[in-house]
Amino acid sequence: MAILGQIRSKPWLLMGVIALALLAFLVNPDSIDKVFGKNPDILGKVNGEKITREEFNDQLFVLQQQAEQQGRPKNGLEEQAWQLLVQSKLIKQQFEKLGFEMTDDYFWNQIQYDQMFAQNQQFFDEKGNFKTKDLQKQVETIQNTDPQGYAQWLKTRKSIEYRLMARQVFTNVSAGITTGKKEAEELMKERDQLADIDFVKVDYAAYLQKTKINVTTEDLANYIKQHPVLFKAEPSRNLGVVFFPSKPSAADDAAALKEITKLYSGGTDASGGTENFQNTKNDSMFVMANSDSPFNPQYVKPTQLPATIQGQIATAAVGQTFGPYKEQNFYVVSKLVGKKTSDSTLSRHILIAFKGSPAGEGVTRSKEQAKKLADSIGAIVKATPAKFTEFLKLSNDPSSAAQGGSLGWTTPETPFVPEFLTYLANNPKGATGVVETQFGYHIINIEDKKSGSMGYKVANLVKEIKPSDATEAETDKNSRKFIQQVQGKSFNDFVNIAKKGNFQFTNPKAAKRFEGQLQGLGTEKDGDILTWAFDKKRSKGDTELFNVDGTGDKIVVFLNGKQEAGLADPESVRDQIEVIVKNKLAAKQISDKIAAAKASGLDQIATMFAATKQSAQVNMLNPSVAGAMEPKVAGAAFGVAKGKLSKPVEGGTGVYVLIKKSETVNKQPGDVKQFTESISQRNAGMFGQAWLKSLQDNADIQDYRIEIWGKLGNQQQ
Repeated sequence: MAILGQIRSKPWLLMGVIALALLAFLVNPDSIDKVFGKNPDILGKVNGEKITREEFNDQLFVLQQQAEQQGRPKNGLEEQAWQLLVQSKLIKQQFEKLGFEMTDDYFWNQIQYDQMFAQNQQFFDEKGNFKTKDLQKQVETIQNTDPQGYAQWLKTRKSIEYRLMARQVFTNVSAGITTGKKEAEELMKERDQLADIDFVKVDYAAYLQKTKINVTTEDLANYIKQHPVLFKAEPSRNLGVVFFPSKPSAADDAAALKEITKLYSGGTDASGGTENFQNTKNDSMFVMANSDSPFNPQYVKPTQLPATIQGQIATAAVGQTFGPYKEQNFYVVSKLVGKKTSDSTLSRHILIAFKGSPAGEGVTRSKEQAKKLADSIGAIVKATPAKFTEFLKLSNDPSSAAQGGSLGWTTPETPFVPEFLTYLANNPKGATGVVETQFGYHIINIEDKKSGSMGYKVANLVKEIKPSDATEAETDKNSRKFIQQVQGKSFNDFVNIAKKGNFQFTNPKAAKRFEGQLQGLGTEKDGDILTWAFDKKRSKGDTELFNVDGTGDKIVVFLNGKQEAGLADPESVRDQIEVIVKNKLAAKQISDKIAAAKASGLDQIATMFAATKQSAQVNMLNPSVAGAMEPKVAGAAFGVAKGKLSKPVEGGTGVYVLIKKSETVNKQPGDVKQFTESISQRNAGMFGQAWLKSLQDNADIQDYRIEIWGKLGNQQQ
């Protein structure tokens, strides 16, 4: 139902499809440098291959378009765009290393496997064959008639190419992931071997409740040095942020209520005090002239109305008013101005397309010829409805024609083109007419109608509760007083003064230059704050006051630390690793105490730490001990001699000391071949993301963005 699908589509659907197609891999490898060396048009390199400004802007634009269509913020997508470009380059490089080449023949031979087409039946014929030539003809038509659309197709094609490359690379590399017989036998042995143990666990949390351990910056740094791959850091900034929102005061609230009450039951100044919302003869014009929200002429369901009036609307009479009432930061008065049932309509159509219309592929008739033909058919069908089916062979919507022209049951909410919906809404059962849309001329026949749920048209007079000039001035005064208090002070002073003033404080510890948004803030000034923080002139301890445009809100920022590329600054990751490091320090203390006491039995150790002796059965493949995954403990259980006391084992949740009582074998069902296949499938499923991350971790990625943006300012176009 190709044409039907388009009729039901919203106007931005095509852009949405393209945006989704571009998300995974979008680059423009044809871009070349204008000059050698760094320049404003080269934002970085991946293993020597350039990432151009054009590529970056294309990718960012696509992400922003998709965000807009999904109702998400458009800002803060710069880093995501960069990461997608880096991954695209890496995939392309691996594709070429495997000896493949993205030729035109390869592209058209493989396109049927791409996610954009593989699940869409309109691209396959009745035998399941992909209609490659039809798709190629569509592209040629766009190339000849729509330059802008063809440029968009070329970008879409690039995204498809990268997904096809990724598919080929993953298929080839993952095919080599196998499990050897010896490895499988060893894993089966680990699965089947069981060790019965008695143990004492000195739980970290319980120990730390009684023993205070402070984790120093040096402790954190030592841990980071031991795990350099995990703490490879990009440039970031540690910021203190205090937000001063300009919230409406009680006086501002009262002023808004007074204003809407005057409009509701008093009178407008423009009318000399004679016209108000109750007595106006033109509700839509009154709302347009006096409300902070526009008039909505549509009939809506009760659930689409303000929550305060949803339960009252069903029994209300036309002309009845509600309010003033409060909805979030607004005062509202609502008036019911109309109600009617929302009919469901069963209809069918014959589409007569013309050359150049979306449904006109292969059609040679002009628009005038299409109208003449449609009017002729419409007159015949109107006079003799039974002849409708005789003209289905002329329809340029073969999918609906195969169903007798039927479009099924629809409602006013069905996403058909507006002209189609208008005809269905305004004509009775049995009506036949000709309607023009962007797709051509439709001969529409209404087969049946039935009443649906009640719809309501409501005029809402709305007044926003805004901070007054006096309120904004007070916010400005408080923010300026605060920045004067903290200038030249330490970060601890900054935090303490903010808390003492009961101000909104946040501490983004690893803010990245191109994240676009600051954790805990999320204003239009976030980008400016990041630009300020990454300015080379900035030093630790600098402060700055920012004004949020159009809101009266103020932000005071303190630069607490600068992280350049390399190992992470210990304090920037304290929240992530402090517990781990503290547990390690506790583990050392516990082990030292056991050694110093020369403990010879579990009972003695249990008494030392007020712990209990427990029993468990463990194996190496599933090393669960008393509900916690402890591979080191399982390893010790099979490494210690039977009846011997183990050395203290530093586990994930505590320090363990154990005695092995016995070992047994519990043979599980399944042979080596089955087990080998199972392990291979599991490993292949986990391979993709891990492999791509490994490629990125080991790639030579040069990022010039901070340097270029620093020289040119925050210019991204």
